[in-house]
Parts: sequence; C-alpha cells; structure tokens
Amino acid sequence: MNGLIVIDKTGGMTSHDVVGKLRKITGERSIGHLGTLDPMATGVLPLMLGKYTRLAKYFSSAEKSYTGRIRFGFATDTYDAEGQATGPDGSAALDLTLQKIQEAASRFHGEMQQMPPAFSAKKINGKPAYELAREGKPVELKSCKVDITAFEIVALDGVEASFQMSISAGGYVRSVAHELGQDLGCGAHLSSLRRTRAGVFTLDEAHTLEELSSLVGNIEELEMRSLHPRNLLPEMPSVTGDAIALGRLRNGAQANLPEFSSAPLVKVFAGQRELVGIAKRVAGTLFQPVVGMA
Repeated sequence: MNGLIVIDKTGGMTSHDVVGKLRKITGERSIGHLGTLDPMATGVLPLMLGKYTRLAKYFSSAEKSYTGRIRFGFATDTYDAEGQATGPDGSAALDLTLQKIQEAASRFHGEMQQMPPAFSAKKINGKPAYELAREGKPVELKSCKVDITAFEIVALDGVEASFQMSISAGGYVRSVAHELGQDLGCGAHLSSLRRTRAGVFTLDEAHTLEELSSLVGNIEELEMRSLHPRNLLPEMPSVTGDAIALGRLRNGAQANLPEFSSAPLVKVFAGQRELVGIAKRVAGTLFQPVVGMA
C-alpha cells in the first residue's frame, strides 16, 4: 500500500508503536513517520506508507503547532511529567500571575538557540541521547537554532498554565517549558502536549488507530483514508504526463511536461491519483526525474 495517513496519536504510545500497529492494520512493512511525538504527547502524526517513504526528505523542515500545559513548582530530568523531579516541590510557595508568566514567555519568540533535553532522540556518536541518560552517563549535547513563530500563555489554573505554540522542525516544546521555569526561578515542566498541526497536516484529517483497526485487510477503504496525493507537498505543482513522457521519466530519462510555472520541482502523475514521482526542471518544460515510484 502506498500513501500518507495522518494518525491522531493517543498518549502512552511511542511513535514506533504507532508504526507497528499500522503495519498490522495495512499489511505494509515499509512505513515511516514524519516527526517523532513523545509517548506522553497526543495528536498529529503523519505516516508515509510503501513507496511514499521516498518522499520523506521533502517534509523534514515542516513547522509544528501545539497546545498544552506547563506545570510550575519543580523541574524534571526529562522536562516533562514522565520524568523524575530534580528538586523539591515548591508549589506551595509560588507567587505567579498570568501576567508574570506571559511577560517571561515573551522572550521565546523568533530565532534562538535551544538546548535539547538530555532525554531526547538526538544522537551522540551514533547513540540516542536518551539511552545514555537512562544509563546515567554524561550527555553532552550542543544547542541548536530553532524558530518559535508563536508562543502564547492563554490561561493560568493554579500551578498550571495553558499555552499555544508553533515551532520549527527539530525544536523541543519541553525545553521551552524547562527554560521558562528557570527564568521564573521556580522550576517547571511540560505536563501535557497535543500536536495540532505538522506542516500542512492537521487534526481535521487525522484518524485514530481504533478507527483504522476496523478496516484490517480492506486496502481500498484504507487507501480512502490516505490523503489525496495531489494535496501532498503543495509547494510543488502537479502535472499529468502523457504516455511517452511518463515512459521516459520512469526509465530515468528527461522528458517534456505541460508545466509552465517556474517551480524547480513538480509532482508527476499518471491520471488523477497515481503519483509517478518527483521531477526537477532542467530548462523550460524539460524535466529530469529525481524520485521515482516504480
């Protein structure tokens, strides 16, 4: 089965768990997700199936949007509610107001350097940082540049604040929660997180694994839950090739296509739904295949 299905992940599952369950539902072994969601987190998790996994590199820079809650009073080693407290609970002595938190949160906007959590999938000499952290070994990570385009503290309920955030690929919401607690001098961690958008993919088009489980073996119905291929990678125009052009492209040769924009890359189709691949403009309407689905 080839396609892209957006899953509304439930809490308590790793992204790899979701891949495993979808393999059982679809019978397709080649499945990969676009952007890991921590086990505690819920929400949008797009998965590529079959030959569509070859397109993953074109989705790597997608911005993500979230809603969630930050708990003030103490930090944890994982920067979220699944970790161990790194100090005493100071909730009783908190003197926070919504305005004070909003003022502190205002610095988390635009491009900035961010330190990933020690319990993260960042690689250190080829080994995930979280494995070293679990073994009690030192984790030496480097800060990385992230772009936070939106971070709004919308409400304060006791020791927890609700927020909305949009952050670039590779950014950690957990790190923002941790650093906000440091700035306020009281410690904080992420208590809940829901991804509402990953690039162009939203909750509106997401399916639960429970819903898909009723369709085991029904490939036709499962393909209907997959996004229409012409809606993928909207920055690339869609063009339908004739038999001669498609034959050349499928064999790795250049071909002329009826596409007159200046876009450097296009999605090539045979008919309405059959994605033949991605082609690069050489000059004018002459294209070279760069990703094939054969």
